[in-house]
Amino acid sequence: MSRHASRRTFLKSAAAIGVGLYVGRPAAAWASKSPNEKLDVACVGIGGRGWENVQGVATENIVALCDVDQVRAKGAFEAYPNATRYADFREMLDAETLDAVVVATTDHLHLPVAVNAMRRGLPVYVEKPLGHNVWEVRLATELAKEKNLATQMGTQIHAGKNYRRVVEAIQSGAIGPVREVHVFMNKDWGGRNGGSDAPLPAEPVPPTMDWDLWLGPAAERPHNTAYYPAEWRRWWAFGSGTLGDMGCHYMDLVFWALGLDAPTKIATEGPDARKETAPTGLTVHYDFPAKDDRPAVKMHWSDGDRAPSEIDGIKVPGAGVLFVGDEGKMFADYTRFKLYPEEKFADWKAPEPTIPDSIGHHAEWINACKTGDPTTCHFGYSGPITETVLLGVVSHRLGKTLEWDAANLKVMNVPEAAAFIHPEYRSGWEIG
Repeated sequence: MSRHASRRTFLKSAAAIGVGLYVGRPAAAWASKSPNEKLDVACVGIGGRGWENVQGVATENIVALCDVDQVRAKGAFEAYPNATRYADFREMLDAETLDAVVVATTDHLHLPVAVNAMRRGLPVYVEKPLGHNVWEVRLATELAKEKNLATQMGTQIHAGKNYRRVVEAIQSGAIGPVREVHVFMNKDWGGRNGGSDAPLPAEPVPPTMDWDLWLGPAAERPHNTAYYPAEWRRWWAFGSGTLGDMGCHYMDLVFWALGLDAPTKIATEGPDARKETAPTGLTVHYDFPAKDDRPAVKMHWSDGDRAPSEIDGIKVPGAGVLFVGDEGKMFADYTRFKLYPEEKFADWKAPEPTIPDSIGHHAEWINACKTGDPTTCHFGYSGPITETVLLGVVSHRLGKTLEWDAANLKVMNVPEAAAFIHPEYRSGWEIG
């Protein structure tokens, strides 16, 4: 009898749903379970950042590990010798009885993995950005809601205390109504040597790498070791540059503090777009309409060599957020915040904390899987942030200002944007 055979038989007979796709438990089933019962978790993408996510759920039973690169996966494989090893996540989902799935692959595989898992009734934790195109992000957001699944996007800083104190200060009116925000990051995930308009030349595929699986839904291209690890972020086929890498982390604070949802206008400044690779620096301007008692907001993103060192006379470090209010300004990053003008706020006292401390970013999701309690970065919250990030990429690649109709998932003034909002998937990798 296989390792999980008896448990698999019990779970399927007790809670099977659907038409043969079910291999886990519906989220609601955990409501009557003890929070002390461990989840059977599979992790997909287990090198680099993926390994940190494996460690983040190490309180549970890690029963399956999946990675297309056996070299990158070696450490995780050795740390969990009893976990079943896979290269193809589809085979893993078909073979295993699971309670939840962690996804930390290249960006372009995040939602092909997650959506396949969610359609089987499995809660998912997905690294940021949530997806690689706007359409698939919306699909995952709606699927999570439809199936009432516990979800979490990997914006780990959200669980820290500093973001909570910033949100409380902004929402208490410390600097008055906020009409403008600057978000910046001087990291550079742009294409090297001026960028590229063509794929890299062919190199032999190492015997430890499954290149076809690594490509996944991306169009076929020759293997080249310069695409990985991490370097894939520079290439549009697999990542979304610095904006895709870091936008969700810092825009998270803005969305949380101001209650943003979807922009209506997106415009970019920077070098002409290259066909294959991201720019070394990009500025994106987002317009958000007024909502309830909040005024309209302009949010400006700058990265790479376009990240500022000074904004409105305030010297800023390499990464952070500057809120511009009617009565003052506030700078914040992951661990600190400061109000300006300094003399005006010398005696300012922070409001009493009202946002509870997090039990931990991964712990929130684990608890949600077991109890049905909400997470703070569920897809209903994280989806709009990711869509906003990816719309900046579309505007840059087309070199045009976009007028965005979020309800209908449509760029109203640029018909050719449709191919970027919902690009084609390689045959056999379609998710909808």
